[in-house]
Amino acid sequence: MIMSAHQPAYLPWLGYLDKIKRSDVFIFLDSVQFEKNSFTNRNKIKTQNGPLWLSIPVIKTDHFDKIMREMPIDNSTHWQRKHLNSIQMAYSKAPNFKNLFPRLQELYAKKYEYLVDATWDHLMFWVDILQIKTKIIKSSSLGVFSKKSDLVFDLCKAVNADYYISGALGKDYLEVKKFENANIKVEFQNYKHPIYPQLYGEFLPNMGVVDLAMNTIDYSII
Repeated sequence: MIMSAHQPAYLPWLGYLDKIKRSDVFIFLDSVQFEKNSFTNRNKIKTQNGPLWLSIPVIKTDHFDKIMREMPIDNSTHWQRKHLNSIQMAYSKAPNFKNLFPRLQELYAKKYEYLVDATWDHLMFWVDILQIKTKIIKSSSLGVFSKKSDLVFDLCKAVNADYYISGALGKDYLEVKKFENANIKVEFQNYKHPIYPQLYGEFLPNMGVVDLAMNTIDYSII
């Protein structure tokens, strides 16, 4: 059983989706602490004027005391309308725009109180678009609330995983020996970003998934 896990991510980059695609089960970490200035609530799209950040605004009051499921969205900014308009302006000439944009309009019409609910629905949307069949589970549903390396280890045990795909930064905190002693192999992801057709000149990697989805139908390259 191959497992991977990650915090929620808005418009996730392709490496995030690569981990999901290569796993039997992916754990959506909705029970960990929110990280300010992370990719949890933001990512980039490519526009005629270069990369543009799209961020879901959150109410940061006491955010150090809140886990992901408790982070409220600041809906006073009409962020969904603004993001949809930015996507339309950036990709109206992209090959897949006419097919994909109406589905995005339906997605962005939904209203959310909490960040985790928005990121969950958006992730489900993109794995469906990319035809990724991996089982995705919320960490809160497993009753596992440990920290850092112990959290990953306990999640592996909870789903009977014997192989864990970690992000590259996992080298900084994972106690690999503990996993080995439990017969759980750890792989640190070394993602090779594909090059695909893209609007506006020179190719820019590490955009949000919408950039790939708008520009090519070859989703197997993730």
